[in-house]
Amino acid sequence: MTQPTPASAAGRYTFPGTGLTVNRIGFGAMQLAGPGVFGEPADPAECAAVLKEAIALGVDHIDTSDFYGPHVVNRILRETLHPYPDDLVFVSKVGAKRDDKGAWIHDLSADFLRQSVLDNLERLSIDQVPIVNLRMGHAGEDIVAPMKVMRRLKDDGLIGHIGVSTVSMEQLRAAQAIAPVVCVQNHYNLVHREDDAMIDALAEEGIPYVPYFPLGGFAPIHSEGLSDVARDLGRSVQTVALAWLLQRSPNMLLIPGTSKRAHLRDNIAAGTVEFDAASLKKLNGLAALV
Repeated sequence: MTQPTPASAAGRYTFPGTGLTVNRIGFGAMQLAGPGVFGEPADPAECAAVLKEAIALGVDHIDTSDFYGPHVVNRILRETLHPYPDDLVFVSKVGAKRDDKGAWIHDLSADFLRQSVLDNLERLSIDQVPIVNLRMGHAGEDIVAPMKVMRRLKDDGLIGHIGVSTVSMEQLRAAQAIAPVVCVQNHYNLVHREDDAMIDALAEEGIPYVPYFPLGGFAPIHSEGLSDVARDLGRSVQTVALAWLLQRSPNMLLIPGTSKRAHLRDNIAAGTVEFDAASLKKLNGLAALV
């Protein structure tokens, strides 16, 4: 039987100014909740098995949030993995909540941001969240006030470091004027490439870029070109799409999510894929077809 690929195969990267170095392929915990990231999972035992295998394969970066479920995912993480490995880095996010029907409600008020961090601490059973991403709603939204709240939470020791999510370059620069930003988490994948210039700028600054929906999100990437390359390489389309992200820029950190062990192994295997010039050219051209 072929041994699963370790997460270390993709290499490592350091969040700047933190002392936190992680394997470039981590794990996004969102899919451990039920459909629509709401309620309990259909197969709790498999979710727990996925987490245990992720840790066994060397995953040391888990992306989560207390509004996944809500509360469900953080509870599963705690019940399955606590006490946590010493090298495990949790990255959470704040700025949204769910109503009783599962709708996503944006909220950047000071009291809510602070309570959100406290909720993450309580349900994960940790004293400090290593990194918390401030999740913005849209490019025109003011980031200054909520970023000042994040800085106070850092000063209070509740969070170790600050990241930002769903931001424009203008918002990022405004945030950096208030406090150091150690990562950016935005929507980006093989066919959704609006952040190309931002990725390149962040690479020069040594700041990780963490794409959410790296495989397309709730509607997976479907592309004849991607399927052709995957078939030629004898890999799944998911593995190839993730491998393309890894080669896109050295500061790219991946957090693909799944609730199935087979998919987890497929995702981590992206760290071993090498593209020839023809395959890479075909993949690079896909965004122009969308």
